[in-house]
Amino acid sequence: MGWYASRPGRFAGQVLGDAGVLVWSVVWALVGIAVQQTVARLAGPARETARTAQRVSDDLGSAATQASEVPGLGGQLRRPFDAASGSLADLITAANRQADSIEGFATLAGWLVFLIPVAVLVAFWLPRRIAFYRRSRAAQQFLDSAADLDLFALRAMASQPMHLLAGISPDPVGAWRSGDRRVITRLAEVELARSGLTLPAELRLPHSGAQHTGNQSADRLAGPRDGATPDSRR
Repeated sequence: MGWYASRPGRFAGQVLGDAGVLVWSVVWALVGIAVQQTVARLAGPARETARTAQRVSDDLGSAATQASEVPGLGGQLRRPFDAASGSLADLITAANRQADSIEGFATLAGWLVFLIPVAVLVAFWLPRRIAFYRRSRAAQQFLDSAADLDLFALRAMASQPMHLLAGISPDPVGAWRSGDRRVITRLAEVELARSGLTLPAELRLPHSGAQHTGNQSADRLAGPRDGATPDSRR
């Protein structure tokens, strides 16, 4: 789940966001194709001119061949036909070159119409997705024991808004120093939510009267912090 959050709400948002980028790209691809085809139609008259000139040039070539068969005058009779055919060859070359230019511009315009809006969106979307992936993968590597929750709790106290920390505990730093597993777990959950992760079931607080016993066991597992002794935490 490195690319997607394990929390349902954020997972749904990420899926919708990725789907939106895909739809946006498909829509602009279709628009780009339509623009390319529309502009390319402008090359039609030039292509038709070249085809018509080619047919006339072929007819003049046939006429020149027939004129050259006249005894004594063949060379002189075919000369005008050859000159006209040469002029048409220049026209054919110019018309084809113009059509090629129009079709090249049509292809360029189609790609630009597709790439510009898609690139703008991807420039905002992709760095956020990569940052989430890296943050999520890094957090997942540390999330394998109750002792690791202290790291996430510490990060939460350093990065989360003050009003959010106050809602968890009036003195989150003191609770962290004293090894209050309830506060540490809640702080860790808040920080993990930023990475799209949920707390594994084995690291969650119990929901019954066994919570006090579980907290004491977790306290012994975590050990004293910052000079605190087991007696100072009682």
